[in-house]
Amino acid sequence: MHLSKRLLNIAGMVTPGNRLVDVGTDHGYVPIYLMQKGVINEALAMDINKGPLVGADKHIEEAGFTGKIRTRLSDGLKEYKKGEGDTILIAGMGGALVVKILSSSIDKLEGIKELVLSPQSEIFLVREFLKESGFVIQDEKMVYDEEKYYTIIKAVPGEDSNTYSEWEMHYGYKMLEKRDEVLREFLEKEYKNYNKIFESLDKQTSDTVIIRRQEIVNKLKGIEKVLKMYY
Repeated sequence: MHLSKRLLNIAGMVTPGNRLVDVGTDHGYVPIYLMQKGVINEALAMDINKGPLVGADKHIEEAGFTGKIRTRLSDGLKEYKKGEGDTILIAGMGGALVVKILSSSIDKLEGIKELVLSPQSEIFLVREFLKESGFVIQDEKMVYDEEKYYTIIKAVPGEDSNTYSEWEMHYGYKMLEKRDEVLREFLEKEYKNYNKIFESLDKQTSDTVIIRRQEIVNKLKGIEKVLKMYY
């Protein structure tokens, strides 16, 4: 099974020997790959749509893992039964949706050993949810794949008593702590992009533009603060 750089890094966050619950499995590629590599021995692959599950079942059969990788139609974690897994993996969704899936089934997270999450937007919402819901971010990294940046978070049960700034929550305090190089590259590009936007609005004076310019100034100051952590 050949995985993209993004999916390889997501798979790499799963602890060997854990029972995987892949929420929004699509075609079942990650659990199949982890089975092939001997990282896991069983998995539950769930999706809200029947189509992807039909494809997943086909790929699972072709790989010889029928019975070891089970599929289930489920809206988020609604059809998951507490105690069926150790690792919950959610990738390829917006941050607000990831939070909705986890918060609406918060009771089912009891006994879960880790969450592997790769939200595609509003990542700060996921970090806030984890901190408020009894999870500690153990590892976090950013991956550049096919001209896009992806964040991958691994969280485990526990209390995080640390206080983080708005910008640490926004860009990832764990990645800043370990000076993630891909994040630095992303931040430098963001800084250049916001500067260009600011310059394009320089001579406009409408109230809306003035507010937008101030928002950009604040973002530039925030990026400057976190970039200083690298030097």
